[in-house]
Amino acid sequence: MATEASPQRGYRAACPNCGAPVEFRSAASAFAVCSFCRSSIVRDGEALRRIGQSAELFDDHSPLQLGAAGRHQGAPFTLVGRLQYRYAEGTWNEWHALFDNGRSGWLSEDNGRYVFAFDAPLDGAAPAAETLRVGQSLRVAGMAWSVASVAAAKLIAAQGELPFKPNLERGFVVADLRNTRDEVATLDYGDPAVPKWSVGRSVAISELAMTGLAEASEKTLKARGVECPSCGTALEVKLSTTQAIVCFNCHAVVDVSQGVGGDLKHYAQENGSEPLIPLGSTGTLALSSKPGDKKALPWQVVGYAERCEIASGDDDEQSFWREYLLYHRSEGFAFLVDAEDGWSWSAPITGVPERAGDGVKYQGVLYRKLYDYVGKATYVLGEFYWKLERDAKTFNTDYMGTGAFGTRRLNREQTGQGSDQEVIWSAGETLSADAVLKAFKLAPEKSASFKRDALPTSGNASSLLAKAFFWVFVVVILLMLFRCDDSRDCSQVRATYGEASAEYQNCVRSSSSGGRTGGGSFGGWSSGGSHK
Repeated sequence: MATEASPQRGYRAACPNCGAPVEFRSAASAFAVCSFCRSSIVRDGEALRRIGQSAELFDDHSPLQLGAAGRHQGAPFTLVGRLQYRYAEGTWNEWHALFDNGRSGWLSEDNGRYVFAFDAPLDGAAPAAETLRVGQSLRVAGMAWSVASVAAAKLIAAQGELPFKPNLERGFVVADLRNTRDEVATLDYGDPAVPKWSVGRSVAISELAMTGLAEASEKTLKARGVECPSCGTALEVKLSTTQAIVCFNCHAVVDVSQGVGGDLKHYAQENGSEPLIPLGSTGTLALSSKPGDKKALPWQVVGYAERCEIASGDDDEQSFWREYLLYHRSEGFAFLVDAEDGWSWSAPITGVPERAGDGVKYQGVLYRKLYDYVGKATYVLGEFYWKLERDAKTFNTDYMGTGAFGTRRLNREQTGQGSDQEVIWSAGETLSADAVLKAFKLAPEKSASFKRDALPTSGNASSLLAKAFFWVFVVVILLMLFRCDDSRDCSQVRATYGEASAEYQNCVRSSSSGGRTGGGSFGGWSSGGSHK
């Protein structure tokens, strides 16, 4: 017999299929999915009726779970339901958050980042899905927005208490929009005639003061073993967000975005240089794009990528840089960048800057445009929260802060092709080489290999080590550029290093058959936490 948990809300009854208890915490909720037999259940008065069955959840080892509680903008909430979606890049979760005052919200989880959003009325007509283009500016609900992504998605599983009937039968189009107020909005075309509209902001798990998290989720990942499809080496997927992992033995790039069973997609790649900061290292850094929020936290290096600019003409000077993917359990991901002009960090932001002539304005700071360029990754190591696609290119624009904010940086990156495009804005700041060394507790004698702002030209004895590191760095530059350029000539390398040198032999191997050996380059990344 059904019992009321409280006079205000709450309802519990036995599942009509298996007899397990099914709870409705909100009187406004009419649907639920049994946690035991996955039956889809509709509440009809004092009775429950089975209307179908949900598919089994994809095990993404999320730190969130049903029953976890927290506070958002001072209001307490509990996670009572879950929707799991699949799109081209993998899966994401929408957690149904029920507040103590009866209000419902959605905590979106994707790629280690989170957005708290609320359904809102859509004033006026919504744009047709087929008219949306990535990068497009438009007005929706009386406000200006920029289209960040348009993707085809499908609900694949559901769990717990839900405000509507889960539809696992057909796919739909979902569009993410951003504005200058750091808000993210979603147009859900599950019903093309009446699109759903929601608006939210990026949040960190730490600021939600959550309890009841699946604390062991990261530990359980160590049991998620993967056998490299190229060489058979046993691999350990350590992060819940991992979409691709690189074999430490043969350096093949393995796609695990669709699960770890069956035949895994993979690509070979030629060897690159060893990271200056070893994978697995932890450094204490204050990385935050929010003014006044400079709390130093431990960040772990989980991925490494060598990237280069694709020259648009014969006269263009080609550049390269290296990126370290950093991870913090409650803050998500950030990037530590080692470029020719020095070190910096960046992390994806939720909103979009405001246009200001040829530059942009963000958080009250005016940024001037530096340059546009096309980049791609030529070598990767570790784990990544996005799919590493062969020969994928990114279209980038860099901006630099003005006045007293000259150390600030902004980047606009467009990834993908056709309907899979996405625009990501990231913000960050320059770092000194000494700050990086100190953060990761690296030996002082390595400092010369981290310096990027000056060449070792003095003739004293103390500069000999710096000179040695400098020429090693030059060799690394040459090798990276060789991998980036398909039309290379090795004669200059032979003249400089000799025919028997490793540099010349690597160049010859790389340029044989008119292209790179091993399967190309990889690139692209997603801001995450923004799909609904």
